[in-house]
Amino acid sequence: MSYDFNQFKKQLASAEEWLKKELSQIRTGQASPAILDAVKVEIYGAPMSIKEVASVVIESARTLRIAPWDKSQTKEIEKAITVADLGLSVVVDDQGLRVMFPELTGERHQQIAKSAKEKLEEAKKEVRGYRDVIVKDLQMKEKDGEMGKDDAFRCKNDTQKLVDDINKKLDEMYAKKEKELLS
Repeated sequence: MSYDFNQFKKQLASAEEWLKKELSQIRTGQASPAILDAVKVEIYGAPMSIKEVASVVIESARTLRIAPWDKSQTKEIEKAITVADLGLSVVVDDQGLRVMFPELTGERHQQIAKSAKEKLEEAKKEVRGYRDVIVKDLQMKEKDGEMGKDDAFRCKNDTQKLVDDINKKLDEMYAKKEKELLS
């Protein structure tokens, strides 16, 4: 008897995608539009992402250029970025906004790396939770006689292989981000 791992694989992929998104929003010394993804601007009474109300481009290694499609929204965008407290400086000029990424101190690099490590651990905890649900299900099937001991053992091994593979991917994503942060 074989076990259907499709839902489990989708859950693992969602954990990987979540970590990728979280790590992309962690600020390094380099300008990255992804850091602004979580910032919501109050426009016409509704919260919108900056991408929905302006174009965001990398102007230089430590500067982003935000060009609002409606120039009257410039102040609202500036306010939203300031309130988000991302440690960025915002300057308004005739073309829109310039968002500058200040140089990070060594201590700040360490704090950010620690935050990234916490995100990694959250993702791994989620993966372990998904694994535990599968293992319990396999134990129930074995206990109820729907699955033999050998099949249950084999499925548990397959589950662990999938978990090991995703954990390796998560560790690689973190290592890449840590290298980016500490270099």
